[in-house]
Amino acid sequence: MPRENLNDILVFIAVAREKSFTRAAAKLGVSQSALSHTIRDLEARLGLRLLTRTTRSVSTTEAGEELFQAVAPRIEEIDASIAALSDFRDKPAGIIRITATDHPVETVIWPKLRKLLPSYPDIKVEVTVDYGLSNIVEERYDIGVRFGDQVAKDMIAVRISPDIPMAIVGSPGYFANRELPKTPEDLLRHECISLRMTTTKALYAWELKKGKRETQVRVAGQVTVNTQPQMIQAALDGFGLTFVPEDAVIQHMRNGHLLSVLRDWCPVWPGYRAYYPSRRQTSRAFSLVIDALKHQS
Repeated sequence: MPRENLNDILVFIAVAREKSFTRAAAKLGVSQSALSHTIRDLEARLGLRLLTRTTRSVSTTEAGEELFQAVAPRIEEIDASIAALSDFRDKPAGIIRITATDHPVETVIWPKLRKLLPSYPDIKVEVTVDYGLSNIVEERYDIGVRFGDQVAKDMIAVRISPDIPMAIVGSPGYFANRELPKTPEDLLRHECISLRMTTTKALYAWELKKGKRETQVRVAGQVTVNTQPQMIQAALDGFGLTFVPEDAVIQHMRNGHLLSVLRDWCPVWPGYRAYYPSRRQTSRAFSLVIDALKHQS
């Protein structure tokens, strides 16, 4: 393949991934007009339209999507192989990109990384808090973190935490003139703090479980947020009930700032897993981070 074709395909992958000429140009450090010119030349040489452009968005055509799915993973493998060459240096080095929600970042990932990183100053980590359950291959993350039952079967998964008990909590002030809920259905008569999912834009339905009985409750209330700390603060401020990992609010429960309800309906989720593609070429820096995150039972 002529070198210019490869360079142009790398540009195409950047635009397809970002779904925006503006963002892709900023990422590549070139002008938007140069980027558009490169894509037009590539399409002309191939005799195919690869991207559909509107005033607000960019998307791949059927041919463009086939090219993206065929080539992008191979480029990822090449990048990973090059990164793995850092193992031949005296010290492990490289950037490890991690995506997770804020709870595992605060309770598992950062407490473990802060012990590892001082010994390896050439290892850099980039941690992104994301409730959208991003596709780590498409978004070019090295590691994703999810509950164990949320990890795709084609990924390698490593347990990094014990199982996670959940809790439904509200402030004493909120309950001052209200009855405590006794069943999941009672939640529909309460103000509840909702979580807006980043990717789907839907509100999270509380998944409750008692023995073999399971139910989902689509709660509602005055306040909707998109991160767990906001949910907890809104509950502390008396705006309703929230559904969060118990360890995130245990201190507030102990000092009486939050009261726990429906304890027999609060499930215990499988612990967090760090996951990554099975085909990933692992560098020494990557292996050190994964080993540091592993749960020691």
